[in-house]
Amino acid sequence: MSPIVAATSSVAVIGLLIGLMLVYVGKKFAVEVNEQEAAVRDCLPGNNCGGCGYAGCDALAAAIANGEAPVNACPVGGDPVASRISNIMGVEASSVERKIAFVKCAGDCEHAHTQVNYIGIDDCASAVAAGLGSKSCIFGCLGFGTCVRACPYDAIHIVNGVAHVNRNLCKACGKCVIACPKHLIELIPEHSQYVVGCSNTEKGATVKKECTAGCIGCGICQKQCENDAVSVTNALAKIDYEKCVNCGKCAEKCPVKAIKKRFQ
Repeated sequence: MSPIVAATSSVAVIGLLIGLMLVYVGKKFAVEVNEQEAAVRDCLPGNNCGGCGYAGCDALAAAIANGEAPVNACPVGGDPVASRISNIMGVEASSVERKIAFVKCAGDCEHAHTQVNYIGIDDCASAVAAGLGSKSCIFGCLGFGTCVRACPYDAIHIVNGVAHVNRNLCKACGKCVIACPKHLIELIPEHSQYVVGCSNTEKGATVKKECTAGCIGCGICQKQCENDAVSVTNALAKIDYEKCVNCGKCAEKCPVKAIKKRFQ
């Protein structure tokens, strides 16, 4: 046998042995695939936003397949995704009302008084950590756009010094809620028309000096509501969206117009 043939035969045998070994190892240590989990994962949008409360779409798919999360847990996918997943899991999916992020501040450049000229990093978290800001109201939106950069859908923009949400682009992923260091953003039902555009818990006289759009905690809105949907706590009005019927009486009687119609 010539050296070339011998070498070729040796390589072929070694390759065959390695191939057989790989097949054996692959079968021996194969991870069993949950077909339902894989099917659920294919239905999810893949944004990995964390709005469902899980680390990402893979984690949510595993939780749904294991019965640890409801089939309608994905806020981005909404009812269409929930319907497809319910068919896979063999359960009925209740309707999920769409939510939209809302910034609880109306203290823009026309209403909030400027206290100092801020010179620093245009980042809300950095400004809060340094105890700095340009507006006299320490509760309001800083307007440096941390939420804007956190939003993967380009649904938030700074308008006249305050963050505003585009309802048509918002997917309620919740990243802006987490990013805001002042905790000014919350997710509320799309059907809710009236909101309190303020987060200031100081007394009315102080609020007036700081922002002409701020809630003064007078309680008129609470007295006007016939459904017990409006309450005033710590000098700040709050709306219970599950009780609110969108009658608009609270907004109509609010003397400072801190309560307003959300979509105008």
